[in-house]
Amino acid sequence: MSDSGVCVVTHPLSAAGENATRTLLDVLATLGPVALVTADLPGDSSIRDDREVIELTEKGAGESVLVAAVRFLLNQLRMCAAIRRRPEDVVLFFGATSYLIPIAFARLIGKTVLVEPRGDVPLTLRLNWEQRMPDHLAGILAGSVRLLERAGFAIAHRVVTYTPNMARELGLDPDSPRVYPHGARYVDTAAFKPEVPFEERDDVVGFVGRLDEEKGIRELVSVAKQLPGDVRFRFVGDGPLYEWVASELAEEIEDGSVELAGWVDHGDVPAELNRMKLLVMPSEPTEGLPTTILEALACGTPVYASPVSGVPDVVLEGETGFHIDSRDPDVLRSALESILLREDLVDISDRGRDLIVEEYRFEAACKRYRALLESVV
Repeated sequence: MSDSGVCVVTHPLSAAGENATRTLLDVLATLGPVALVTADLPGDSSIRDDREVIELTEKGAGESVLVAAVRFLLNQLRMCAAIRRRPEDVVLFFGATSYLIPIAFARLIGKTVLVEPRGDVPLTLRLNWEQRMPDHLAGILAGSVRLLERAGFAIAHRVVTYTPNMARELGLDPDSPRVYPHGARYVDTAAFKPEVPFEERDDVVGFVGRLDEEKGIRELVSVAKQLPGDVRFRFVGDGPLYEWVASELAEEIEDGSVELAGWVDHGDVPAELNRMKLLVMPSEPTEGLPTTILEALACGTPVYASPVSGVPDVVLEGETGFHIDSRDPDVLRSALESILLREDLVDISDRGRDLIVEEYRFEAACKRYRALLESVV
């Protein structure tokens, strides 16, 4: 790694993005100096206490598409100015893969440029915009962002993805020398571990994450209404659909067959995962590899998830979890009931934990990023 270190550049950060960025900075900090160029960092973020932060603006992306577009352009110009002043030889664009102007500028002034998508941003934007405008217009705007991202991939020295399958999902060849397909985040295996033996857990299945459209929440609500009486469904998280979920499942919440925990501190997530026999994640491929899936496996909780992006590289069918073949509520419910009756769930729980300890603990992540940086500088 270069002695000058790495400058990580991100777009405005949500709570989930802030957590992912912190884990990346933790890894890079073991290899050399690291700084963060970002915008709208959450006010209570510990990153400010631990790392050098260059904050471009406290304004977020904006509510309207026009405001978001203007801020998108202004943030890129601010990024160029910040990058020009930074001493680091390596600039890593984390999530900000469609920020073409600063990507090209960093390359132009002689920096080693890495881009690391956190998921399928154009798809995320399209799903969001379809709630506010005609589908065809949302598709055109999202397509424009995808073109910018593809251009960024082409300009960068290396594209980093969490897993090989995530690379394929993004239209990249994981075997290409320009792609590094092993950039998955680490899991704190000391905090996320099996505290409750699997065989002693109640028949609780659940979801942990943001309650919004792209997570398949509406389908899960239908499933929760149909589960047999000895199975409880637990929703952990907050989001735009929280009130809708509470209203739709009011009777089930009242009789105790459904639990709606709301938002919980990240430090309480291990206890939540240890309550469950199965985590259910019927998501769109908007995330490269949901951290919650890695954390569940670390807690010995098998995962039933859509096999999108990087998920199939860790949720191995019948080995560490199960793949969702259909988001139809009847299919989901039937599969959940069948999974809970399997006699090998304890073995699947053990294999999930073993996979995380072997490949996704902190030391393994440091080794992967060391190999990446040594290959480009």
